[in-house]
Amino acid sequence: MDAKLFPSSSLKLSGTNLFWLLTTGLSAAVLILDITAGRLNNLGASLTLPFLICAGVVTIAGYWTVPVLQRLKTGQIIREDGPQAHLKKAGTPTMGGVFFVPVGVIISLLWVAFFPAKDSGQIAVFAAAMLTLAYGFIGWLDDWQILRLKSNKGISPKTKLALQIGFGALFSLGLIVQSYFTKTLPSNITTIALPFGLAIPLGLIFWPFADFVLVAESNATNLTDGVDGLMGGLGAISLLGLGAIVAPTSPDLMMFCACMSGSCLGFVAHNRNPARVFMGDTGSLALGGALGAVAIQTNNIWSLLIIGGIFFIETLSVMAQVGYYKATKGPDGIGKRLLKMAPLHHHLELSGWTERQIVAIFYVINALLVLLALAVH
Repeated sequence: MDAKLFPSSSLKLSGTNLFWLLTTGLSAAVLILDITAGRLNNLGASLTLPFLICAGVVTIAGYWTVPVLQRLKTGQIIREDGPQAHLKKAGTPTMGGVFFVPVGVIISLLWVAFFPAKDSGQIAVFAAAMLTLAYGFIGWLDDWQILRLKSNKGISPKTKLALQIGFGALFSLGLIVQSYFTKTLPSNITTIALPFGLAIPLGLIFWPFADFVLVAESNATNLTDGVDGLMGGLGAISLLGLGAIVAPTSPDLMMFCACMSGSCLGFVAHNRNPARVFMGDTGSLALGGALGAVAIQTNNIWSLLIIGGIFFIETLSVMAQVGYYKATKGPDGIGKRLLKMAPLHHHLELSGWTERQIVAIFYVINALLVLLALAVH
């Protein structure tokens, strides 16, 4: 893509302006959703209050946590072969997921404990919360190893994948037990629901497929996290969109999505360009886990694919880059590059796009994908 398609004169947005536009848009969205559903005055069912509380708590917590991360010397190690503009970010604290992920998880658990929509919903939120924290823990291990070794290599890819598969399998096992003993999951959970009433029955194959969805989604959100304010904003939009989709059948999981969305928004207050803190794998892996856990429990995997279209494209860009490089290797062992750099957002940067242009366009695309998912659901 050419940066001239979106000239800088048409997108003179600072990181702060982008943050306030995101805040205004999401706040308006939760209000509209609550008003149209007639739940604005229902404390236990309203999206608006938990969303705003989580956003506010994370924003305030960041003013204390970011300096602590600085004192702990959790400065990001920047790849020397990456965009040169990123070298000035060296030393910016990372591992920001340690303060915004727990806020969303804890407040959502407390909310459904005091204002349960139905008993089965509490179990579903607990399952999603534990999977989110488990994937956040994997990310923390990776971030800590990077900081400890002062390099870009964290835990080995095999170890990370094994942990993701293992926690995903435990999550699926928990759902199987829940389904057998409580009969609270959707009766068609082992099918892939498609638009227009279509469905693909998978039977027992669904469970390893669910594990694959969790691993793929968490790695996709991890790859997307590479530009100031990008994954935080996309996470806020995607989680709120998924919450709107599951609201009619799973109001408690809707609440979980609202809390996590608000937490993402609060994090962007500190992660907007120029970022004071990065979420690290601690945050990005957790967000993928949260999205996957909600989609699997509510039979909305297809909707998640639409909502997470940007995550999917970012992942494809990496796969295409690696595949093309290997396929074009010459006798010298060097291949050609399909993109200037993968994932896609780095290719756009090296093509002349500013970080703020990328973030603004990706936000808009993500919002449109959410509307599409709502339309075909």
